Amino acid sequence: MPISDFANSFVCDLVAYEPGKPIEETARELGLDPSSIVKVASNENPLGPSPLAKEAMRAAIENAHIYPDGGGYKLRTAIAENLGVDISNVVLGNGSNEIIELLCHTFLNRDAELIAAKHAFVVYKLMATLFGAKYVEVEDPGFIHDLPAMADAITENTRLVFIANPNNPTGTQVTQEAIDTFVDRLPPHAIAVFDEAYFEFLDTPPDVLKHVRAGKNVIVLRTCSKIHGLAALRIGYGIAPPHLANLLQKARQPFNTNAIAQAAALAALNDTDHIEKTREINRQGLDFYEKAFAERNMEYVPSVANFILVNVGDGDRVFKKMLKQGVIIRAMSGYKLPAWVRISIGTAAENKRALEVLDQVLATAVTSA
Repeated sequence: MPISDFANSFVCDLVAYEPGKPIEETARELGLDPSSIVKVASNENPLGPSPLAKEAMRAAIENAHIYPDGGGYKLRTAIAENLGVDISNVVLGNGSNEIIELLCHTFLNRDAELIAAKHAFVVYKLMATLFGAKYVEVEDPGFIHDLPAMADAITENTRLVFIANPNNPTGTQVTQEAIDTFVDRLPPHAIAVFDEAYFEFLDTPPDVLKHVRAGKNVIVLRTCSKIHGLAALRIGYGIAPPHLANLLQKARQPFNTNAIAQAAALAALNDTDHIEKTREINRQGLDFYEKAFAERNMEYVPSVANFILVNVGDGDRVFKKMLKQGVIIRAMSGYKLPAWVRISIGTAAENKRALEVLDQVLATAVTSA
């Protein structure tokens, strides 16, 4: 018998997460110059890392032979001060994805349920499957989380309810009123997980941390991958009441965040210049695409994040055709949106190139039809 016959069936049946195609892999496969490739697939910061973070990383390399601070005291203290919470509320993760995994380690089993929206981040479903839990998918009319329906879906077996706000891949957000009403309806055996990876891009962000301060079963996830441009370092965090945070600390591996990542994140948190430059280039990019799509009568979802979802008829085809021309976008068939693609906001030059190639691919489709 093969060894897979002895593995957990829910692991064998899992469809692995497929990230955005790397530049280096694309260059190798297509024989392209890596410098000519435009990657607008993974919602990365087009300006790169915070300059202050770069300096901090260079300095931290000198002590790379020493284990990192396992408790992340300096970084957790800075996060707590910035957000008006206590250090006991902050849990560091190897990316905010690790906080998702820690939650699942702590609360999921074969009798438990995890609730998420139909078009939410696919990792939620992957994690539920990996831990053998039931995954409950709730419709999201207009690509917006339906919080009343999600509250209605909660049963005695529900342990985690994931609310991505803004949501990936739709770029939509839910209101403060909807959030407050949902939290008020939350039973004591369920936890509301607000995934705020794109929070810093919002002009009028909701306040979910007030529910954490009030001791509710609420955890907020944040990341340094997006606005701070530290995606390669895998550094994120969760903010939760102590009764939840303490459990996650028990599930966390020792030294789960490395010293270079901690130093970079600490510096990046207060690099307000880099943060504002990133916000501004993102605003300009969203305006560019929304105007272009409107002019072309293309269906798109107005976004408050750093990407935009647009209907191109056949997302997989458009992805492959654009890839051959050195522009990497993200097909959405894995999100049950086969007609759509997601395009991350890049620099002005990258946005222009991506739109030009998209126009060429769509024109070819019309000609050959």
